Amino acid sequence: MSQSTSYGPNPWHQTSWDARAAGNFVCGGAGAGLVVFAALSGAHGTTLSALVLAGLALVGLGLFSVFLEMGRPLRAVNVVFNPRASWMSREALAAGGLFAAGLAAAAGVAPLVWAAAALALVFVYCQARLLQASKGIPAWREPLLVPLVVVTGLTEGGGLLLLALPFTGVVTSPLLTGFGLLLIARVLLWRAYRRRLAGTLARGAVAALDRAGQMLQLVGTPVPLALVVAMLAGWLPQAAVPLLASLAGLSAAFAGGYFKFTLVTRAGFNQGFALAHLPVRGQPR
Repeated sequence: MSQSTSYGPNPWHQTSWDARAAGNFVCGGAGAGLVVFAALSGAHGTTLSALVLAGLALVGLGLFSVFLEMGRPLRAVNVVFNPRASWMSREALAAGGLFAAGLAAAAGVAPLVWAAAALALVFVYCQARLLQASKGIPAWREPLLVPLVVVTGLTEGGGLLLLALPFTGVVTSPLLTGFGLLLIARVLLWRAYRRRLAGTLARGAVAALDRAGQMLQLVGTPVPLALVVAMLAGWLPQAAVPLLASLAGLSAAFAGGYFKFTLVTRAGFNQGFALAHLPVRGQPR
């Protein structure tokens, strides 16, 4: 669609952020969540190192996808020079600290995993604020989007931890309980967020968000939550727990990633121009 027909009083779809930008929110949020859950899991030794490195790899992949989107990639270093006013700068600085602490923890300085987890939380919070700062896009500027994106990232991290259970053997009842509570919090935040947006979105944004909501509510919540309850209650054969835990983690993480990808690439409709007073020839201003 040409520019002359794109801009006007009707909402139009933003073209600044595409799948590469979405990759930062999808991979970065999930990787940060995995680092947090790695710290909470009580894992140690090579298992802890593998989990932390996997989380850092996802964060790095997300940042690399943003690097690919830049028109002048060699100027990417400039992003760190404006932390007082830019959530992107704060995100980059948090990522630097996260990599430093995470790599040290993976190298054997285990106590630093808690510093990495704290910086991972800061990183995913900066991501959420970066998205919410786009005030011209109704689906993004809603304040409830911030806790929704943060909780989604943590839920994805818990899902990835469960997905790796057949290889790590790391799972505890408190961890499963926390993951289940995050699943419930995510879907409740989604519903509250969607209610707040009623009547404010373009039709394309409504259709995109409702598809993502169906994924969260029909796949990403009931399936993993039922499996978590069954594992906590001891209703599953012990031999089946690793496989079913992986299924729970995969469904939770996939639904969260799909939601964030859709939010960035398909629900980003501008509100259009709002002119409260139109000039009329011959009439005083």
